[in-house]
Amino acid sequence: MPTLQRPAHWGALALLFVATALTGAIGAYASINANAFYQSLNQPSWAPPGNVFGPVWTALYLMMWLAAWGVVRERGAAAARPAVWLFIVQLVCNALWTWLFFHWHDGALAFAEVLLLFVLVALTLLSFWRVRPLCGWLMLPYLAWVGFASALTFAMWRLNPGVL
Repeated sequence: MPTLQRPAHWGALALLFVATALTGAIGAYASINANAFYQSLNQPSWAPPGNVFGPVWTALYLMMWLAAWGVVRERGAAAARPAVWLFIVQLVCNALWTWLFFHWHDGALAFAEVLLLFVLVALTLLSFWRVRPLCGWLMLPYLAWVGFASALTFAMWRLNPGVL
C-alpha cells in the first residue's frame, strides 16, 4: 500500500474533497427553496421530515469522499483513474437530481435520473470494493439512501400530478 507521505495522495484528497463539496454546493443552490416546496407536496406516510436531508447528505458526502480517497491511496492516482471517473460521473448525476426535482419540478425526469444514479452508485461501490472492501462499505449507506430516494421520488411524482 502506498504511504500517506506521498504528495499525490494529499492532492487527491483535496481534489476529491472539492469535487464532492462542489456537488453538495450545486445541489444546495438548486434547493434553496426546497423545504417550502417539499412541505407543499402530498407525501407518502413514510416520507422523512425535511430537516433530515441536510444531516444525512453531509454524512453521505463525507463517507463518499473518504471512500474515493481510499481507492486512490490503495492503487495510486493513475491506477485508480477508472474508479475515480465513475465516482465523478455519479457525482454529476447526484447534483442533477436536485435540479430536476426541486428547481425544475420535473418528477418524471427526476425519477428516471435517480434510477440511473442508483446504477452508477452501485457500479462505483463495486469498483471501490474490488480495490478495497472498506471503500465499498463506505459507499453502501449512499446506495441505500439513493434506493430510498428512488422510491420517494416515484411516490412524490405520482402523488403530485401537475406539480411534478
